[in-house]
Amino acid sequence: MNKRKLGKSELEVSALGFGCMGLSFPNAPTKEESIKLIRGAVEHGITFFDTAQGYGENELLVGEALEPLRKEVVIATKFGFKEGNVRFGLDSRPETIKAVAEASLKRLRTDVIDLFYQHRPDPHVPMQDVAGTVKDLIQQGKVKHFGLSEANAETIRKAHAVCPVTALQSEYSMFYREPENEIIPTLEESGIGFIPFSPLGKGFLTATINADVELDKEDTRNMLPRFSKENRKANQALVDLVTSIAAEKNATPAQIALGWLLAQKPFIVPIPGTSKLHRLQENIGATNVSLTNDELNKINEALTTIKIVGERYPAHLQGTAERK
Repeated sequence: MNKRKLGKSELEVSALGFGCMGLSFPNAPTKEESIKLIRGAVEHGITFFDTAQGYGENELLVGEALEPLRKEVVIATKFGFKEGNVRFGLDSRPETIKAVAEASLKRLRTDVIDLFYQHRPDPHVPMQDVAGTVKDLIQQGKVKHFGLSEANAETIRKAHAVCPVTALQSEYSMFYREPENEIIPTLEESGIGFIPFSPLGKGFLTATINADVELDKEDTRNMLPRFSKENRKANQALVDLVTSIAAEKNATPAQIALGWLLAQKPFIVPIPGTSKLHRLQENIGATNVSLTNDELNKINEALTTIKIVGERYPAHLQGTAERK
């Protein structure tokens, strides 16, 4: 698989990463199956793995899976919630960041964290203190690179002025294009990489979830306004567009959605997650999808005519809660 550098940093990763969060949530595979899947991803050329303190037992799983392959991979994790629980609210105090780093190093079975993100901006802790603390961890050799997640342009600039930001992780896909307004220009200007989470629109862009599909009662998408039956029906025009392009390119809708993201900027590295090997292989196939400038222009023109209906998250989850 081709590699990409995250902005102006020297951090080089596979063009597609792997979001590991779903391997520790309801309906996830067994631990043995998950370890096999993560190691299979490495065999297929993926070198970039994303986890977080706030994903339950996920760091332990990723650490065990990647320990024998540690020199071949880049591991990203995150700090920023009280006791590592997204339900307890934000906590990016310097002493908390340091404690999380030590705990994550042990759980991940490593002596250095390649990329350490602030999971969400904490309005109660000045960014200078957050960035300064991570800078200290970098100087101590415990962290290699500093990242932010779901931060706005002003926050990115404040952090970058104290400690160079290597990457921003935020939601971005054909289903959610808000980052194109201010975030991507800011990243380009500052030489920062962009890691889109939910690059497949939480599965919507795979063309497997229409208004007729009954989501499992444990499925977290049930609480997302955008995934109500009426909104799925209203947003079907986007899926129809992606499906038609896929047919023309002899690809799957998921591959077109990921290929479109990869074509936006050379510093973009999507991190789709999956619990199935055949979906992993399908996602990797997106790196072979080539979209010409004419095709991209045609797609983008069509996207401007489609109005996406429904908020990303319910009101009570805006701001502090886990939103992936």
